Amino acid sequence: MKINLILTMLCLGSTVAMAQNDKQTPFLTKSLASYGIKQAFVNTSGGSIQVSGVTDGSARVEVYVNDNHGQQLSKEEAQKRIEKDYTLDIDVHDGEVHATAKSKRESNWGWNNNNISISFKVYVPVKTSTNLNTSGGSIHLDNLSGNEKFETSGGSLHLDHLAGVIKGETSGGSIHVSDSKDNIDLQTSGGSISADNCQGTIRLETSGGSLNLTRLSGSIKANTSGGSVHGDDIGGELITGTSGGSINLSGIDGSLDASTSAGSLHAQFKQVGKYVKLEVSAGHIDLILPAKQGLNLDLRGNTIIKSQLNNFNGDTDKEHLRGTVNGGGAVVRADAGSGRVNLSFN
Repeated sequence: MKINLILTMLCLGSTVAMAQNDKQTPFLTKSLASYGIKQAFVNTSGGSIQVSGVTDGSARVEVYVNDNHGQQLSKEEAQKRIEKDYTLDIDVHDGEVHATAKSKRESNWGWNNNNISISFKVYVPVKTSTNLNTSGGSIHLDNLSGNEKFETSGGSLHLDHLAGVIKGETSGGSIHVSDSKDNIDLQTSGGSISADNCQGTIRLETSGGSLNLTRLSGSIKANTSGGSVHGDDIGGELITGTSGGSINLSGIDGSLDASTSAGSLHAQFKQVGKYVKLEVSAGHIDLILPAKQGLNLDLRGNTIIKSQLNNFNGDTDKEHLRGTVNGGGAVVRADAGSGRVNLSFN
């Protein structure tokens, strides 16, 4: 069954439901309860997109129309402006919902000319895949399990309780992801990234902000070209680097490859995994290792400052320390270049 909703039908049957700022009334609400939605495609050139997983009986699409100050327009004014400048379409067929707001005056996506934004809130069954695009707003995803692909040129990404393949990108905002798992691939050109309580294969990249990583486990790659890296309670393998800041990591239980070109590096381990590789170009390294674990140490810097070495077998001088502790084990390498290495145990 196929349903097309175009502007001439928009104001028929609109209902009061959850609003964009918890006070607004949707311009349009369309129920999806009887269509067994499995995929959602949403595109808008001037507003935000939210997709949330719900029980099938409450599945629906809500449309919101605001002016460029974020104030809701009356239905009459909204309809007038949309009729003049927009194509607004909701199409439901074969388990798919397609929601599109596109300017008639533009040949490609971008900020609209008539100073309004059209945003979508889409409520679908939890096991729904998405393909989302907006050039003028943020994207929110929560409580979904599937293949989620999304992109915005002018807003942030907010992601919570997602599972499956999660791939997202923003050119102008920050990224917040929490309580998510499986395969996560997120990048931004203009903001920071915060990730909390996520598991699986995780790739995070920013060109213009910091990284804040907490309670992550799995195979993790997290890099920034313009900020610092902070991490706590990291398990598995973490590969991280920055060209423009310091690295501060604590509560590591696993392997670590960390480097910075413009700051210092602090790494505290609960347990070392298969390896540790640390490198700084213009700072010092603080390395705190578990006292009872067997390790192979290879440390270099202009000065090696160490606490008491127990069960150590090897060679040490002002600039180098090579040998084993507690009979040896995983290899720990740290190179501070012209800076110092501070070694201690906990």
